[in-house]
Amino acid sequence: MPVYEYHPDELARFSVVRQATGLTLSEVEERLRAAQDREDRARAAPQEPRKPTELDIASCQRLEWTRIERVMTEQRMAAYSPVEDRRVGRREEQRVQRMAAEAARSEQMDGGLPVEVLRHRVNRITARPATAPAGEEALVRHVFAASAGAAVEHAAGMFGRPGSAYPASEYRIMSVEQVLPEPGEFF
Repeated sequence: MPVYEYHPDELARFSVVRQATGLTLSEVEERLRAAQDREDRARAAPQEPRKPTELDIASCQRLEWTRIERVMTEQRMAAYSPVEDRRVGRREEQRVQRMAAEAARSEQMDGGLPVEVLRHRVNRITARPATAPAGEEALVRHVFAASAGAAVEHAAGMFGRPGSAYPASEYRIMSVEQVLPEPGEFF
């Protein structure tokens, strides 16, 4: 049983904290409005059947921007600093504790075999029906995988699975884009 270094919700929050570092309150408020717009668009779009979804990511990020705005206001921060934000430190402690607990459980279940810690990303897979008329809506799914190649493999399995709502012969993968963490961030 693998242990994940970060879960998708942790990646979403971590990405917001990194983006917020050094921003003023007005800049954070601007990012909060953009995050609310993104969440509204995700809520209006067709919903994905699995997690993580665009709505899950957008909601988590909007909540984190809201929390950062509140922390900055309460502490009268001129610029956001994660060092002054107690919740950031607590979350990191909780993440490390979660990993330790999952590693212990994994060792127990696997008979003492070494634990594999996986560093995954969230990738957005866009697929279109193979015979789609111009302007047909694309199908979007989010996949938690170690690489873009692994995400494509997972998506190909999802589209080709017997009895799937998305038969492989009818859908073609158009793009794979890393969305969490932001491309170029610590991965």
